[in-house]
Amino acid sequence: MSAQVDTSHVSASEQPDSPKRFKPHQLSLGLGIGMGIFILVSGIIPQFTKWKSDSEIHRTVFENIPGSLQLAFYTVIPVLVVWGSFQFANRMRNWERGAPDRRRTTKKNAKNRLRDFRAGVYMQTLLRDSAAGLMHSMIYFGFLGLLAVTTTLEIDHQMPPALKFLHGGTYQAFAFFGDFAGVVFTVGVIWAIIRRYVQRPYRIRIKSKPEHAAILGTFLVLGVSGFGAEMFRIAERSAAGVNMDFEKWSFVGYPLAQLVNGWSASALSTWHQWWWIIHVLSFIAFLALLPITMLRHIFTSPLNMYLRDRDRPKGAMKAMPNLMETELESFGASVIEDFTWKQLLDTDACTMCGRCTSVCPAHATGKPLDPREIVLKVGEVMAATGSPQVSPPLGTDAEITIGVNSVFERITSEEIWACTSCKACDEICPVNIEILDKILDMRRYLALMESNFPAELGNAYRAMENQGNPWAMNQAERGDWAKDLASVKVVDPGEPLDAEYLYWVGCAGSFDDKNKKVTQAMAKLLSRAGIEVAILGPSEMCTGDSARRSGNEYLFQMLALPNIEMLNTMGVKKVITQCPHCFNTLLNEYPQLGGHYEVIHHTQLLEQLIDDGRLDVSRATLEERITYHDSCYLGRHNDVYLAPRKVVGSIKGIEVVEMQRNGTKGMCCGAGGARMWMEESIGTKVNDERAREAISTGASRVATACPFCYIMLDDGVKAAGKEENEVKVADIAIHLLDAIEAGDRELANQEAPLNVTAGD
Repeated sequence: MSAQVDTSHVSASEQPDSPKRFKPHQLSLGLGIGMGIFILVSGIIPQFTKWKSDSEIHRTVFENIPGSLQLAFYTVIPVLVVWGSFQFANRMRNWERGAPDRRRTTKKNAKNRLRDFRAGVYMQTLLRDSAAGLMHSMIYFGFLGLLAVTTTLEIDHQMPPALKFLHGGTYQAFAFFGDFAGVVFTVGVIWAIIRRYVQRPYRIRIKSKPEHAAILGTFLVLGVSGFGAEMFRIAERSAAGVNMDFEKWSFVGYPLAQLVNGWSASALSTWHQWWWIIHVLSFIAFLALLPITMLRHIFTSPLNMYLRDRDRPKGAMKAMPNLMETELESFGASVIEDFTWKQLLDTDACTMCGRCTSVCPAHATGKPLDPREIVLKVGEVMAATGSPQVSPPLGTDAEITIGVNSVFERITSEEIWACTSCKACDEICPVNIEILDKILDMRRYLALMESNFPAELGNAYRAMENQGNPWAMNQAERGDWAKDLASVKVVDPGEPLDAEYLYWVGCAGSFDDKNKKVTQAMAKLLSRAGIEVAILGPSEMCTGDSARRSGNEYLFQMLALPNIEMLNTMGVKKVITQCPHCFNTLLNEYPQLGGHYEVIHHTQLLEQLIDDGRLDVSRATLEERITYHDSCYLGRHNDVYLAPRKVVGSIKGIEVVEMQRNGTKGMCCGAGGARMWMEESIGTKVNDERAREAISTGASRVATACPFCYIMLDDGVKAAGKEENEVKVADIAIHLLDAIEAGDRELANQEAPLNVTAGD
């Protein structure tokens, strides 16, 4: 981790000539000791000043509380605060074990950092799940309100009479707000208890531990005892002859006080003191639990969200040096020091909510992968191998032991290879934990250091290395799909590119029979729009996406570097691609190796051409129901959701229906992360699950925007017993061309009424 307080990416050990800077764990110690001293001093000063308010409408701090209890309060609380800061410092020392990560706050990213931080502290990300988000918000904001009430009361306590402000109407408003915050907090806690122990949703039930009961029990006692202490404080003062009608603004405490109005003054005094003791003890329990349980995410989660912005695009993997020129002793991540400090912070920022698990397609179909477990297991190894050791992110079973500093003590290769790299876990995480990065870094280690990868993946590696494509097809056949298309020009890579766009067809679009039809349809659409199609044909090689996503960085660079050299030599500026995997690699990852291009996905280009009127869809007609399947690498990796839908929506007569899981919550087809080349033998096939969801919409057409999605969903629909005349799966380009040609046929049929579509 950075040795700088501002979380710079370069550690002090990497800057031998630079002056020593504070390390983050030292900041924790400094803040904790400073707060402890401040609390201690705030307890000592009033013992000498004896300042009290002259107003009759006010609240005297420590009214009816003996001096010995006050002394205990101002002794124990500072000690616990300092102790807690030492515990946090120990955790931060673990983060500092990690490798550098560029997360410096700059003028360029400061706005984004503040936006992400606000999203965290305002609970915006939690509110994606409205019920759970509201529940957490009630606990969080209720607690902050109570903390603000206590802090304000203490500040007023320190002021001389002329400067005291909690009196009269101000105090009454203060009292009202305090009770309101208490109600919100307590109701939120009760809701959380019911949710965890009565409703028991699966993702919460499977990870419930004793510490959850301790935390919720402490919170419940904290809220209830606050009202109990207030109730008997008001009743005790009334019994002493003080007119407490001004406390009616305490809309909970005051009515409760009326229930015990007939009690003796001594009994009320005793009860008040005991409720106060219980309230303080519950706060002490909170301080004790804070650094050693998942409660720590009160601090670590907002920090993690603040650090969300990074110096690479959302869809790009972590860059590595040119392996053709650099020798590395180790690749990827296997021990804690291989992860970045930010990845280690992630493990302590996790709220264990399980949302990542709930949307993981591998987990949902019975595979061994559980994204939450990946985070927790890395955290367990980090905690057990640190110096000093700290508690794991969440309590573990007693029989779990960690003997060495290797994440593969807890994580199996089967978990790592089950991932489809769909990024659903990252997208839904309310505190922006980067789970996919960890999995891909571990894949790099397994693939390059241990050659531990599925056997069928080895076949794809050999095909990419020897034939330049994972299909193991002859490169000379790459342009065969265009033989009968006069509008398509195969360009010589040795000559400058004259066309505005280079059409990067991709391996699937060149070799797979289904996707050749997509390429041909797209070429015809571009021809209709007056765009000359220029392709590389046999000179185009695989972009290397599958190699990189499966951890084989060496093979990725072996494919990418010649491609980049060729494109740069030709002077290519703009690239069209129909494959989101090629789109993501060319746009987001080739710049890491010197390839900078304006890359546009074919659905984005079609949207532009339709909007500009260059592609005439005025007669495009399909009287059918259609549903669109979001490609993970177009959607979650690159935030392209609307363009495909707008293209589909431009077709007249079409009824567009959404699947239950769509947009940012769309379900993967199962082919990403090089899973296209691996057998799926455990549980339900991901594509079968997604195909059933598509069929359930009643759509007669399923639109895709990715060659892998096309293959997987078409296979899934057929596996469900549906023929093409019942449910037609095809790329958006095919559906659009079908609609345009249907309109052309209708126009050509002069005898048919204009409002009747072809085939009626």
